[in-house]
Amino acid sequence: MKVAIIGADGQLGSDLVRVFSESHDVIPLTIQDMHVEDFEQVRTVLHKIKPDVILNTAAYHKVPDCETHQDLAWQVNCRGALNVAKAAEELQAINVYYSTDYVFDGLKNSPYIETDAPNPQSVYAATKLMGEYFTRNYSTKHFVIRVSGIYGKIPSLIKGDNFITAILKQVEAGKKEIRVVDDEILTPTPTLEIAMNTLPLIQTGAHGVYHMTSEGQCSWFEFTQVIFETLNIRTPLVRCSVMDFPSVVKRPQYSVLENANLKQIGMNRMSHWREGLIRFLNTNDG
Repeated sequence: MKVAIIGADGQLGSDLVRVFSESHDVIPLTIQDMHVEDFEQVRTVLHKIKPDVILNTAAYHKVPDCETHQDLAWQVNCRGALNVAKAAEELQAINVYYSTDYVFDGLKNSPYIETDAPNPQSVYAATKLMGEYFTRNYSTKHFVIRVSGIYGKIPSLIKGDNFITAILKQVEAGKKEIRVVDDEILTPTPTLEIAMNTLPLIQTGAHGVYHMTSEGQCSWFEFTQVIFETLNIRTPLVRCSVMDFPSVVKRPQYSVLENANLKQIGMNRMSHWREGLIRFLNTNDG
């Protein structure tokens, strides 16, 4: 099976390359190879490769910047998804689009399942949702995979540090205390687990929308507590509120995803968030 991975040098893309390369012919694609917002470029590159599977991780996901660079967010997250979907359909390739828990408004206060109605609260979230719709409506063999709070070995190309590395840099800088919000609830998930769960999922042929996150739920404060306990960090940890960090972006304060569709087809292999985090910290290998 020939697999084209768009965004192959990113946080999620790099783990997809690692996992899929073990058993398939992987063609890694970066922004140097093509810009997803350019349809003729996308079409030319993908038709030359003729992949059986396209994994599309390309995204403009610096959430605050999406509010001020709306055209760019639209071009990458919406038009990019449309272009890939159209090329995938021409090739009759499986098209996998990675989306986000941010498509929900956070008002449900219980885990969201795939059939819950999205209600994006930011430009980033709205453009990712539109990317979902383009993927679903323009490519027959599609998988839309929603993820949450992802972290991996390779830094995000746009955002840089993930939450873990950002916290550890504060510790290394000698901050007297680390302040972390305790009222934003989600399920942080290692990118390696997402990659390992994507591979068997696409082989089922059960096309559709899937949530793919670690099990359980936590606040960022609780997540940080486990980081500190595991790494024996003594820096004082202070709980605070999202209200203490004013932002131009409205984020869902509760965005826990339930892997309902994965469980329905017997394909949920995601570990609990605590287990995944401790394994990642102890091995730095996911």
